[in-house]
Amino acid sequence: MTITPQSAQIGDMIPEHAFGPVTRTTLALYAGASGDHNPIHIDLDFAKRAGMDDVFAHGMLSMAQLGRLVTNFAGQSNVRHLDTRFTALTPVGATVTCTGEVKDRREENGETLLTLKLAAHINDGTQTLKGEAIVVV
Repeated sequence: MTITPQSAQIGDMIPEHAFGPVTRTTLALYAGASGDHNPIHIDLDFAKRAGMDDVFAHGMLSMAQLGRLVTNFAGQSNVRHLDTRFTALTPVGATVTCTGEVKDRREENGETLLTLKLAAHINDGTQTLKGEAIVVV
């Protein structure tokens, strides 16, 4: 059974969202679309001079996917709050899986609100983002 905002209860996991694998092309396209041309994400020589083994994904690219998890579940117009924190880098080649768990369901000002605990993990289990969202049912 697929969980919907209307049926979601505390402890339920919402349908996950995955993207990737992250490629150099993905990073170049994201840099162009977002205007974030920081060379640490697209220039291997620059990344190595900075002490990194390789370029890595823009944090906001992963954050956008976490946002997509929430909007896929509740719809864009129903998002009341989205807060995230970066916890690790996303390397080239990684696939990112975004998850959400219903932590609270409450009535407030005539609306039913769900609080979601969010996370993004890469293939090896490393958590790259954590966060919280509040959506209206």
